[in-house]
Amino acid sequence: MRRFPFICKGFSMTTPSDQRFTVIADLSDDAPALRDIRHDIHRHPELSYEETRTAALVADRLEEWGWTVTRGVGGTGVVGTLKAGGGKKSIGLRADMDALPIVEQSGKPWASETHGKMHACGHDGHTTMLLGAARHLARTRNFNGTVHLYFQPAEEHGVPSGAQQMIEEGLFERFHCDAVFGVHNHPGAEPGTFLFRKGPFMAAGDQVSIVIEGVGGHAARPHLSVDPVVVTASIVMALQTVVARNVDPAQPAVVTVGSMHAGTVNNVIPNRATLELSVRSFDPKVRELLKRRIRELVEAQAASYGASATVKYLEGYPVVVNSDAETEFAIQVARELVGEQNVVAHADLLMGSEDFAFMLQKRPGSFLRLGNGAGEDGCMVHNPHYDFNDKNLPVGAAYWARLVERFLGA
Repeated sequence: MRRFPFICKGFSMTTPSDQRFTVIADLSDDAPALRDIRHDIHRHPELSYEETRTAALVADRLEEWGWTVTRGVGGTGVVGTLKAGGGKKSIGLRADMDALPIVEQSGKPWASETHGKMHACGHDGHTTMLLGAARHLARTRNFNGTVHLYFQPAEEHGVPSGAQQMIEEGLFERFHCDAVFGVHNHPGAEPGTFLFRKGPFMAAGDQVSIVIEGVGGHAARPHLSVDPVVVTASIVMALQTVVARNVDPAQPAVVTVGSMHAGTVNNVIPNRATLELSVRSFDPKVRELLKRRIRELVEAQAASYGASATVKYLEGYPVVVNSDAETEFAIQVARELVGEQNVVAHADLLMGSEDFAFMLQKRPGSFLRLGNGAGEDGCMVHNPHYDFNDKNLPVGAAYWARLVERFLGA
């Protein structure tokens, strides 16, 4: 057996020459079964905190393979536990299970059978990869310690998210781990490519709800009203200056207006209009600046038209901050599995947000990305044409199994 002499603080990377760790080929026979599981979950998407069918599927499979299963953690969450040997170390691996309120247009044979709901972010694939690892680890038990698998609900929900709910219900006290790891697929990179970054990796994500109150009236007599549609349009344009003119250009930040609603017919000026914003940042000072400037700008714009505005600012997911030692360890395991050429050790910062950040606030660990396809095959997540790449199922399952074996080396 090949040896890996690399040493990372806290982890022994030198392995006995007669010990064999999981390779992708070990999961090749499981690939059709994993594909069937993924397609089944994809056909039956469930929104945040509604993942009862998915949770039952996960729990039943884990019990079938010999895992100890705890249901109903954080609502619909499931935790699987497996022990081997007398080792005292423990590791946690997390997969998210929820879908999105999107009408699927992928045209796949396994497309959603529930109108208005689809797995547009690949959580069906994340869940299936972890199930693949669970089956393999139960067969081989080539580790010395305890493995906890956290199948989490409601990653897409926003605050309070599934990770928060599981943690509040004592996740890490009841199912202790010395380090926790999670993965998300990554459109734009080839399947089988792993992307990592030490320290801050994904942005904090905040939500802003704005209500503009005007004076409604007849469309033919606008001078007798205070048109909230005009006010809203002005606010949307003014918001574009917050990042462009208030934030240091060296600091990443995003302010996106994702929803705007006003009126129902063309001949009535409505009383009210609403906006929904998504705000992303990495630096705490920038985060506070965005909060202050958005509020000031919205209120001033509304007042200038004779309207009023109410701003509700909700601080959401924190920055995903990967710990150095655990990330270096995860990088090395990926290099062993897929080769140096398929590992990006210092990926770009990502402006998307992820509630795994809450877990990383409680335990050291790392959140990594796995390529889902490039070019025409790399449809962006949250798109009605998106689909998880089944080529990744044995790759992701093998990676999780090898990570456990290496972390909990006998």
